[in-house]
Amino acid sequence: MIRNGDDIRLNFGGFIPLSTVDWRGRSVCTVFFRGCPVRCTYCQNAAILSGENYRDTDDIIELIKSSKLAVSGVVFSGGEPTLQRDALIALARASKKCGICTGIQTNGIFPDVLATLIKSRLLDRVALDIKARWARYNNLLGGNYVENVQRSLALCTEAVRTGALSEFQVVITLFRGYDDEVASIVQEIGDVDLVLQQGVTESVLPLSEEELKTIADKLARRVFIRTREGGEVIYESDRSRRASRKR
Repeated sequence: MIRNGDDIRLNFGGFIPLSTVDWRGRSVCTVFFRGCPVRCTYCQNAAILSGENYRDTDDIIELIKSSKLAVSGVVFSGGEPTLQRDALIALARASKKCGICTGIQTNGIFPDVLATLIKSRLLDRVALDIKARWARYNNLLGGNYVENVQRSLALCTEAVRTGALSEFQVVITLFRGYDDEVASIVQEIGDVDLVLQQGVTESVLPLSEEELKTIADKLARRVFIRTREGGEVIYESDRSRRASRKR
Protein backbone atom coordinates (compact mmCIF):
# COMPACT_ATOMS: atom_id res chain seq x y z
CA MET A 1 0.00 0.00 0.00
CA ILE A 2 1.23 3.52 -0.81
CA ARG A 3 -0.27 6.96 -0.50
CA ASN A 4 -0.60 9.41 -3.36
CA GLY A 5 -1.39 12.71 -1.69
CA ASP A 6 -4.60 12.06 0.24
CA ASP A 7 -5.39 8.97 -1.84
CA ILE A 8 -4.67 5.46 -0.59
CA ARG A 9 -3.45 2.94 -3.11
CA LEU A 10 -3.72 -0.83 -2.92
CA ASN A 11 -1.16 -3.29 -4.24
CA PHE A 12 -3.93 -5.16 -6.02
CA GLY A 13 -3.96 -8.91 -6.58
CA GLY A 14 -7.33 -9.46 -8.25
CA PHE A 15 -11.09 -9.40 -7.89
CA ILE A 16 -13.84 -12.02 -8.05
CA PRO A 17 -17.25 -10.36 -8.55
CA LEU A 18 -19.27 -13.33 -7.25
CA SER A 19 -18.23 -16.21 -5.01
CA THR A 20 -20.36 -18.71 -3.12
CA VAL A 21 -17.45 -20.54 -1.44
CA ASP A 22 -15.61 -17.79 0.48
CA TRP A 23 -18.32 -17.23 3.12
CA ARG A 24 -20.71 -20.02 4.07
CA GLY A 25 -24.34 -19.05 3.52
CA ARG A 26 -23.52 -15.79 1.77
CA SER A 27 -22.74 -14.68 -1.79
CA VAL A 28 -19.76 -12.35 -1.76
CA CYS A 29 -17.23 -10.61 -3.91
CA THR A 30 -13.55 -11.17 -3.11
CA VAL A 31 -10.71 -8.65 -3.21
CA PHE A 32 -7.19 -10.06 -3.31
CA PHE A 33 -4.33 -8.09 -1.77
CA ARG A 34 -0.89 -8.60 -3.30
CA GLY A 35 2.05 -9.40 -1.03
CA CYS A 36 2.73 -11.62 1.98
CA PRO A 37 5.69 -11.82 4.37
CA VAL A 38 5.60 -15.64 4.55
CA ARG A 39 6.03 -18.23 1.84
CA CYS A 40 3.90 -21.30 2.50
CA THR A 41 4.87 -23.97 -0.02
CA TYR A 42 1.23 -24.90 -0.54
CA CYS A 43 -0.13 -21.39 -1.14
CA GLN A 44 -2.86 -21.41 -3.78
CA ASN A 45 -2.21 -17.75 -4.61
CA ALA A 46 1.57 -17.85 -5.02
CA ALA A 47 1.39 -15.61 -8.09
CA ILE A 48 0.35 -12.60 -5.99
CA LEU A 49 2.74 -13.04 -3.06
CA SER A 50 5.08 -10.49 -4.65
CA GLY A 51 5.11 -7.94 -7.46
CA GLU A 52 3.35 -4.62 -7.84
CA ASN A 53 0.02 -3.54 -9.33
CA TYR A 54 -1.06 -0.40 -7.51
CA ARG A 55 -4.64 0.84 -7.82
CA ASP A 56 -6.50 3.67 -6.11
CA THR A 57 -8.77 2.27 -3.42
CA ASP A 58 -11.57 4.36 -4.95
CA ASP A 59 -11.34 2.12 -8.03
CA ILE A 60 -11.57 -1.01 -5.88
CA ILE A 61 -14.56 0.43 -4.04
CA GLU A 62 -16.28 0.85 -7.40
CA LEU A 63 -15.61 -2.82 -8.17
CA ILE A 64 -17.23 -3.79 -4.87
CA LYS A 65 -20.21 -1.54 -5.55
CA SER A 66 -20.60 -3.09 -9.02
CA SER A 67 -21.26 -6.46 -7.35
CA LYS A 68 -23.69 -5.13 -4.76
CA LEU A 69 -26.84 -6.31 -6.53
CA ALA A 70 -25.58 -9.91 -6.49
CA VAL A 71 -23.75 -10.09 -3.15
CA SER A 72 -24.27 -9.26 0.51
CA GLY A 73 -20.63 -9.31 1.55
CA VAL A 74 -17.03 -8.77 0.56
CA VAL A 75 -14.06 -10.91 1.58
CA PHE A 76 -10.55 -9.49 1.73
CA SER A 77 -7.96 -12.14 0.93
CA GLY A 78 -4.46 -12.44 -0.46
CA GLY A 79 -1.59 -12.63 -0.15
CA GLU A 80 -2.06 -11.14 3.28
CA PRO A 81 -4.57 -8.29 3.46
CA THR A 82 -3.45 -7.02 6.88
CA LEU A 83 -0.03 -6.26 5.36
CA GLN A 84 -1.68 -3.22 3.69
CA ARG A 85 -3.27 -1.68 6.76
CA ASP A 86 -4.54 1.66 5.46
CA ALA A 87 -5.92 0.26 2.21
CA LEU A 88 -7.69 -2.53 4.09
CA ILE A 89 -9.27 -0.12 6.59
CA ALA A 90 -10.37 2.21 3.79
CA LEU A 91 -12.00 -0.61 1.82
CA ALA A 92 -13.67 -2.12 4.89
CA ARG A 93 -15.05 1.28 5.94
CA ALA A 94 -16.38 2.01 2.44
CA SER A 95 -17.98 -1.44 2.23
CA LYS A 96 -19.75 -0.99 5.55
CA LYS A 97 -21.06 2.38 4.40
CA CYS A 98 -22.54 0.59 1.40
CA GLY A 99 -24.34 -1.84 3.69
CA ILE A 100 -22.11 -4.77 2.73
CA CYS A 101 -20.84 -7.24 5.34
CA THR A 102 -17.07 -7.56 5.54
CA GLY A 103 -14.88 -10.62 6.07
CA ILE A 104 -11.18 -11.33 5.99
CA GLN A 105 -8.98 -14.34 5.36
CA THR A 106 -5.71 -13.84 7.25
CA ASN A 107 -2.65 -15.61 8.61
CA GLY A 108 -2.86 -13.47 11.76
CA ILE A 109 0.69 -12.12 11.82
CA PHE A 110 -0.50 -8.51 12.15
CA PRO A 111 -2.80 -8.62 15.21
CA ASP A 112 -2.77 -4.84 15.71
CA VAL A 113 -4.46 -4.37 12.34
CA LEU A 114 -7.14 -6.92 13.24
CA ALA A 115 -7.62 -5.20 16.60
CA THR A 116 -8.17 -1.84 14.90
CA LEU A 117 -10.69 -3.27 12.46
CA ILE A 118 -12.62 -5.10 15.18
CA LYS A 119 -12.59 -2.16 17.58
CA SER A 120 -13.94 0.09 14.79
CA ARG A 121 -16.65 -2.50 14.00
CA LEU A 122 -15.38 -2.81 10.43
CA LEU A 123 -15.31 -6.62 10.36
CA ASP A 124 -18.14 -9.15 10.57
CA ARG A 125 -16.11 -12.29 10.00
CA VAL A 126 -12.51 -13.49 10.41
CA ALA A 127 -11.08 -16.73 8.99
CA LEU A 128 -7.70 -17.33 10.64
CA ASP A 129 -5.31 -19.75 8.97
CA ILE A 130 -3.43 -21.84 11.55
CA LYS A 131 -0.55 -23.65 9.88
CA ALA A 132 0.99 -25.90 12.57
CA ARG A 133 1.23 -26.50 16.30
CA TRP A 134 2.87 -23.60 18.11
CA ALA A 135 6.16 -25.42 18.72
CA ARG A 136 6.79 -25.67 14.96
CA TYR A 137 5.39 -22.33 13.87
CA ASN A 138 8.42 -20.08 13.62
CA ASN A 139 10.57 -22.74 12.00
CA LEU A 140 7.88 -23.53 9.43
CA LEU A 141 7.22 -19.89 8.50
CA GLY A 142 10.84 -18.78 8.68
CA GLY A 143 10.25 -15.91 11.09
CA ASN A 144 9.21 -14.95 14.61
CA TYR A 145 5.46 -15.08 14.05
CA VAL A 146 3.95 -17.38 16.65
CA GLU A 147 3.25 -14.77 19.34
CA ASN A 148 1.49 -12.51 16.83
CA VAL A 149 -0.72 -15.36 15.61
CA GLN A 150 -1.54 -16.30 19.20
CA ARG A 151 -2.55 -12.69 19.85
CA SER A 152 -4.80 -12.71 16.79
CA LEU A 153 -6.42 -15.93 17.94
CA ALA A 154 -7.03 -14.54 21.42
CA LEU A 155 -8.44 -11.20 20.31
CA CYS A 156 -10.82 -12.76 17.76
CA THR A 157 -12.00 -15.34 20.30
CA GLU A 158 -12.67 -12.57 22.81
CA ALA A 159 -14.36 -10.40 20.17
CA VAL A 160 -16.85 -13.17 19.40
CA ARG A 161 -17.50 -13.65 23.11
CA THR A 162 -18.29 -9.95 23.60
CA GLY A 163 -20.26 -9.57 20.37
CA ALA A 164 -17.71 -7.27 18.69
CA LEU A 165 -17.27 -9.89 15.95
CA SER A 166 -20.13 -11.94 14.52
CA GLU A 167 -18.18 -14.87 13.06
CA PHE A 168 -14.76 -16.37 13.64
CA GLN A 169 -13.26 -19.60 12.41
CA VAL A 170 -9.86 -21.25 12.45
CA VAL A 171 -8.86 -22.89 9.18
CA ILE A 172 -6.39 -25.80 9.05
CA THR A 173 -5.28 -26.76 5.55
CA LEU A 174 -4.45 -30.46 5.48
CA PHE A 175 -2.22 -32.48 3.20
CA ARG A 176 -1.76 -36.21 2.99
CA GLY A 177 0.78 -37.36 5.57
CA TYR A 178 0.55 -34.24 7.75
CA ASP A 179 -2.70 -34.90 9.58
CA ASP A 180 -0.99 -35.99 12.80
CA GLU A 181 -0.73 -32.36 13.95
CA VAL A 182 -4.46 -31.67 13.93
CA ALA A 183 -5.15 -32.92 17.45
CA SER A 184 -2.32 -30.77 18.86
CA ILE A 185 -3.54 -27.69 17.02
CA VAL A 186 -7.11 -28.23 18.22
CA GLN A 187 -5.95 -28.38 21.84
CA GLU A 188 -4.17 -25.05 21.37
CA ILE A 189 -6.95 -23.07 19.67
CA GLY A 190 -9.75 -23.68 22.17
CA ASP A 191 -13.48 -23.89 21.48
CA VAL A 192 -13.81 -21.94 18.24
CA ASP A 193 -15.36 -22.88 14.90
CA LEU A 194 -12.92 -25.16 13.09
CA VAL A 195 -12.50 -25.77 9.36
CA LEU A 196 -10.54 -28.73 8.02
CA GLN A 197 -9.67 -27.63 4.51
CA GLN A 198 -8.46 -29.92 1.74
CA GLY A 199 -4.93 -28.93 0.71
CA VAL A 200 -4.22 -29.23 -3.00
CA THR A 201 -0.81 -29.52 -4.63
CA GLU A 202 0.32 -31.02 -7.92
CA SER A 203 2.63 -33.56 -6.28
CA VAL A 204 0.33 -35.20 -3.69
CA LEU A 205 -3.15 -36.70 -4.03
CA PRO A 206 -5.53 -34.49 -1.99
CA LEU A 207 -7.36 -35.91 1.00
CA SER A 208 -10.96 -36.78 0.15
CA GLU A 209 -13.98 -35.61 2.10
CA GLU A 210 -14.30 -39.05 3.67
CA GLU A 211 -10.65 -39.01 4.73
CA LEU A 212 -11.12 -35.58 6.30
CA LYS A 213 -14.15 -36.93 8.16
CA THR A 214 -11.99 -39.77 9.51
CA ILE A 215 -9.54 -37.18 10.85
CA ALA A 216 -12.44 -35.22 12.34
CA ASP A 217 -13.76 -38.35 14.07
CA LYS A 218 -10.77 -38.22 16.44
CA LEU A 219 -11.49 -34.66 17.61
CA ALA A 220 -14.82 -35.09 19.47
CA ARG A 221 -16.12 -31.77 18.16
CA ARG A 222 -18.15 -30.35 15.30
CA VAL A 223 -16.05 -29.26 12.33
CA PHE A 224 -16.58 -27.72 8.92
CA ILE A 225 -15.03 -29.79 6.13
CA ARG A 226 -14.09 -27.96 2.94
CA THR A 227 -13.09 -29.64 -0.33
CA ARG A 228 -13.01 -28.60 -3.95
CA GLU A 229 -15.41 -31.37 -4.89
CA GLY A 230 -18.04 -30.95 -2.20
CA GLY A 231 -17.64 -27.37 -1.03
CA GLU A 232 -18.15 -26.88 2.71
CA VAL A 233 -20.18 -29.24 4.88
CA ILE A 234 -20.82 -29.37 8.61
CA TYR A 235 -19.65 -32.65 10.14
CA GLU A 236 -20.42 -34.05 13.57
CA SER A 237 -19.20 -37.52 14.43
CA ASP A 238 -20.95 -39.80 16.92
CA ARG A 239 -18.15 -39.02 19.37
CA SER A 240 -18.64 -35.27 19.04
CA ARG A 241 -22.41 -35.60 19.52
CA ARG A 242 -21.84 -37.60 22.72
CA ALA A 243 -19.39 -34.97 23.94
CA SER A 244 -21.95 -32.22 23.23
CA ARG A 245 -24.63 -34.00 25.26
CA LYS A 246 -22.27 -34.27 28.25
CA ARG A 247 -21.52 -30.51 28.27
